[in-house]
Amino acid sequence: MGIVEQTNDEEKLPLGQKVVSIMGEMGRAFDGSYAEYVLLPNDQIYPIHTDLPWAQLAAIPETYYTAFGSMKNLRIQASDQILVRGATSGVGVAFAKLVKAQFPDIRIFGSTRKAEKGEKLKEAGFSDYIEDPNGILDTEETFDKILELIGPATIKDSLSHIREGGVVCSTGQLGGKWFLEDFDPIMELKHNSYLTTFHSSDVSGEKLNELLAYIEEKGVAVEPEKVFMLEEVAQAHAFLQSQDSFGKVIVLDPSAVGEQASE
Repeated sequence: MGIVEQTNDEEKLPLGQKVVSIMGEMGRAFDGSYAEYVLLPNDQIYPIHTDLPWAQLAAIPETYYTAFGSMKNLRIQASDQILVRGATSGVGVAFAKLVKAQFPDIRIFGSTRKAEKGEKLKEAGFSDYIEDPNGILDTEETFDKILELIGPATIKDSLSHIREGGVVCSTGQLGGKWFLEDFDPIMELKHNSYLTTFHSSDVSGEKLNELLAYIEEKGVAVEPEKVFMLEEVAQAHAFLQSQDSFGKVIVLDPSAVGEQASE
């Protein structure tokens, strides 16, 4: 995300326009990674309209976009009891904040492999936490809606904790397993439950601006857990790979901080 510095489409992408790009094989099909400037095809650059400061804005795509799409697909109601599987991830924390902004009294639980992160989950807005040390939830509790961020490694166990007519949204694959094997839909969905998903490649400018409007209207606290400067990329990755990793981490261009301070 950033500001248009050069353009060949003055109508859609005028100079100075705030923009976001997510997915699109950046760093794979297109060279480069962390940089002050990036060159991308116009059809994967989306103009946005927001007054959020850069440090907050940088925390939103694609973490909050993924969480928002999953929230919509789960069709949440105020009476639901919700579980987030893999809750300490950036998407898990973002999801809880988005849901709580609309339904402040809703019951939302988060699973974690490490009990010591449980209190941080409650600080982030979760009602409580459930230990999940070996891919099996340490509870007999059941839920109306489950956001599955670990993926195929735990989805069968998640389905065993869904209530009659409930919905599981399989969005993440944090468990390192990419495919679901030996899946019998008749037996696994025997509680008349529903299985859906969300993929952030389903993106448009309209959907991104819908998310930004929701965040501003509901006053969602989107501050990242940690902010690193561009020259601190190594420290950012070290934190993400450490046992202390929690929530969303961003790397910010120092020039953006300067511009923001001068506004």
